[in-house]
Formats: sequence, structure tokens, C-alpha cells
Amino acid sequence: MLTRLKIHLPPWMHDWLDIIVPGLQILLILAAALLLQRLILRIVMRASDHYQFPHELLTPVRGMVRWLIIGSAGLLVLERLGVSAAVLWTAFTGFATVGAVAFFAAWSVLSNLFCAFLIFTVGPFRVGDHIELLDTAEKPGALGRVMDINLLYITLEDATSPEPGTLLQIPNALIFQRVVRRWRAGTPVPESRLHPAAPEPAAAPAPKAANFP
Repeated sequence: MLTRLKIHLPPWMHDWLDIIVPGLQILLILAAALLLQRLILRIVMRASDHYQFPHELLTPVRGMVRWLIIGSAGLLVLERLGVSAAVLWTAFTGFATVGAVAFFAAWSVLSNLFCAFLIFTVGPFRVGDHIELLDTAEKPGALGRVMDINLLYITLEDATSPEPGTLLQIPNALIFQRVVRRWRAGTPVPESRLHPAAPEPAAAPAPKAANFP
């Protein structure tokens, strides 16, 4: 197509054409990538609002979509600039290898993020409920009221500590590795399982009267 266009143009424009056409193609690639990113993110946000999905859990999804589009657009731009397909493939496989290593290195964090997604969607408990994590059905574990659920851990107000207000932070992944006993918000927890009252300080013994001979 470029050769046909050169036939109808004067010779002095041929060199400029070799610069203008790739430049326009690069601009079109960048514009299409920007529009595609905005369109996908808008669809994701509308789906989140429709299904009442927490927006904070969409942060990894938005980041993944953004970087996938940026990476694809970057490869297309490099191809328009004359970089060979073999070089692009080598660079892609290198980045993929580094990404795989980083994925396994951050596995614990990613597992907590995924478990947070399951907690919000499946809803095994809610903020305000009392839960108890058990190693087995007979062995008691952490017991408390759910104060907060975020992307990495769950915050409980410890119900077994003699000091009221003690907080426990439990990784999200641990929830799916233990038996969970739940009391819904408003349901009283048995008194035998709650923390005992803090002991009152013992009264100081009265001083003994001195005996003089």
C-alpha cells in the first residue's frame, strides 16, 4: 500500500512518507489502546455496581487489564518501529519468566487476595458476626467479633482475652484452612466462651501493729 502511494507522490515526499505513516500508525495504536482500556474498565465498574461487589477488590483486576493493554500496545509499537518478531518473542518470554517467578514469590499475598475475593462473594460471615477458628471440631481457637475485612487479613476483637479491646489479625487464607464456627450479628455468644472479667487487684494486707517490750 505504501509503494502504491509513493507512485502518486513526488520523489521529495518519499522520505517523509516513511516517517509519517509509521508515526500515524503508532498514534492509532496508542489511541486504540487507551479507548480499549477505558471501555473495559467501565464495563468492569458497571458489573461491580450491578452485583454490589466491593470496589477495593477490583484494584488487582484494573491493574492487570491496564498492564496487559500497555504491554500489547508496546509490542505493536516496537513492531511498527522495525523490531523483528524474534526479538519481540524473546523479550516476551523473558518478561513472562520473570512474572512467573514473581508470582510464586508473592504466592502468600496473592492467596490472601483471592481468599478475600471469596469471602466477599460467598459471604461465610459478615462484619459484626462472631466467629471462632478451630483446628478441629473439639479444639478451641481464636474467637472474636469481626471488626474489619480487607484484602490481606480479618480483624477480630478477641472475646477470650481478659483485656477488652484486644484485636486479632488473621490472614484471609487461614479462614479456608480451619473449621469456622459462626454466630450471626445479634445472636448471643455463650457466656462460657467469652472472656472472663479482669481480676480485681487484691487489697493490700493491713500492717501489723508493732509490739514493744
